[in-house]
Amino acid sequence: MRAARLIKMVLLLQARASMTAAELARELEVSERTITRDAQALSEAGVPVYADRGRTGGYRLVGGYRTRLTGLARSEAEALFLSGVPGALREMGLEDTASAARLKVSAALLPSVRDASRTAAQRFHLDAPAWFSEPRTPELLPSVADAVWDDRPVLARYRRGGSEVERTLEPYGLVLKAGLWYLCARVADADAFRVYRIDRFTAVALGGERFRRDDGFDLPAFWEERAEEFARSVLRSEVVVRLSPEGVRQLPYALDPVSAKEGLGTSGVPDGRGWVTLTLPVESQEVARVQLRGLGPEVEVLAPAALRERCAEDAAGSAALYR
Repeated sequence: MRAARLIKMVLLLQARASMTAAELARELEVSERTITRDAQALSEAGVPVYADRGRTGGYRLVGGYRTRLTGLARSEAEALFLSGVPGALREMGLEDTASAARLKVSAALLPSVRDASRTAAQRFHLDAPAWFSEPRTPELLPSVADAVWDDRPVLARYRRGGSEVERTLEPYGLVLKAGLWYLCARVADADAFRVYRIDRFTAVALGGERFRRDDGFDLPAFWEERAEEFARSVLRSEVVVRLSPEGVRQLPYALDPVSAKEGLGTSGVPDGRGWVTLTLPVESQEVARVQLRGLGPEVEVLAPAALRERCAEDAAGSAALYR
């Protein structure tokens, strides 16, 4: 533990011209007294750490000293590619690994570009969770992430309906979608790829030997295909509507993108006012009623009759409120 901290301290001083004891203590999560002892240990080991006294003093490396301990480990290199998703790294238990990787990269850069990571972080940030929801980190996510990195099978128990099911899975990849974590895995006894929500796992036991990955598996392509299949699977009903030109423009914001795209593909020729008639695939009539309500006077429901009647009642109620 101490050896790793000493290496990290050298890399910090190599990446920056000078650092105070308080700054080093904050970065390394130790006390300033520990920093003093570590600096002395490094000096005794031949690393030229020099302490400048005074209010503006600090620690620095003398004579352009550079360590060769900047080679990236495989796990550090993999984590570095995820460093733009700090929340995801933290939830998977990879925050320290990514921090070490960034330090090594900084130490290997020329002084003139060592602030690249800071300037990039001030210009680009990924906020993955959805609005108006409090994301919760699944308790078993770090264990599943370890299995994904190491290509190790897992014996997983997960909730399905009102019961629990046990499966041996070969975990291929993790996906963070709107604040929810999903595992894309191959079911060992079915030789089929499936998607599982991590927060539904109740137990995960890692296997000993690694499984052989299918080199043809493409995680982004697989996820895109399954996500579209899921979206289509819940669109079990249809409604016929008329839309104004403004309604056509707003439709993708009111409905699921798959529903809006397929519906607009069925639109007929615009009438004299520019209105078009189209058939929308929807989850249910009640869901369609709520979604189409957001389009207000830019949409008219034609069928089914029951939904048209309900929408007319909603419109009459809204009109009464504003009289």
